[in-house]
Amino acid sequence: MIKLFKVKEKQKELAANANGRSPVKKQSAGELRLHKDISELNLPKTCTIAFPNGKDDLMNFEVTIRPDEGYYLGGTFVFSFQISPIYPHEAPKIKCKTKVYHPNIDLEGNVCLNILREDWKPVLNINTIIYGLYHLFTEPNHEDPLNPDAAAVLRDNPKLFESNVRRAMAGGYVGQTFFPRCV
Repeated sequence: MIKLFKVKEKQKELAANANGRSPVKKQSAGELRLHKDISELNLPKTCTIAFPNGKDDLMNFEVTIRPDEGYYLGGTFVFSFQISPIYPHEAPKIKCKTKVYHPNIDLEGNVCLNILREDWKPVLNINTIIYGLYHLFTEPNHEDPLNPDAAAVLRDNPKLFESNVRRAMAGGYVGQTFFPRCV
């Protein structure tokens, strides 16, 4: 009886691996939704998406934003996206990989965007998030800062803020902090 059981198990394994292929991995609901979101992307011309781990890992990708207006005109900013298996019921985890002088992005790359926190709803999608990130560069918000120093300069002296942004993007110091070139 035990031998028959082992034969049946081996037959199932061989059937699953028919033609030398490995068994098909079942996609999570989050992967299915993400696949739909990606297939429906309608990005601004200033944004691109890349999958550094290959097409088999849709749950981790990068978005590059190159603002064509505002303080950050001409800069290149890369964001990593980590998508949870329970997406869209949990917002993606997003980090800015480019060190940037910005009131809504801290020096560790954390991003302050309301739709990634308290205003997240499962009806939102990747396209909405990318447009939200793009909007941070065209309209930085000093009222909800992660970098309070940059926010105070933006609020109190927009010309100095612009100068600081240009210096940081060119690769230089703002105060005691060095920013690598991103233009």
